[in-house]
Amino acid sequence: MNAITHGVHHIGLTVKSLASVKDFFIDVLGFREAGGRPDYPAVFITDGTVTITLWEVKKKTQHVPFDHRQNIGLHHLALMVAPEKLDVIMQKVAATPEVVIEFFPELLGDGPARHSIFYAPGGIRLELIAPGRKQ
Repeated sequence: MNAITHGVHHIGLTVKSLASVKDFFIDVLGFREAGGRPDYPAVFITDGTVTITLWEVKKKTQHVPFDHRQNIGLHHLALMVAPEKLDVIMQKVAATPEVVIEFFPELLGDGPARHSIFYAPGGIRLELIAPGRKQ
């Protein structure tokens, strides 16, 4: 049977601080703002391939942080980057306030792809993957 879906339209993430997460995606990862709903509040950002909707949590003092080992839901969001850019991007990520690095770039399995996982401001778990070529 052929799939009836045609890829991902967008990903929606609820965040504690709309401004800090939006700034992280734009200033650190190079996304651009593509619209929003100030009354919700929500911001739409894109890297030209994937669109992410960032929704601000309604009651900031009552939010429950996601635990990827305990909760059902988005375990992490993996974004592809150029192999030659991964280390440079991760230096910039590591220098960003509120970011928690889970691990710096390493081989993904037996390679040749490399990856790194970290928590962006507000606790969203992100993975950057740099595909590699077998020699």
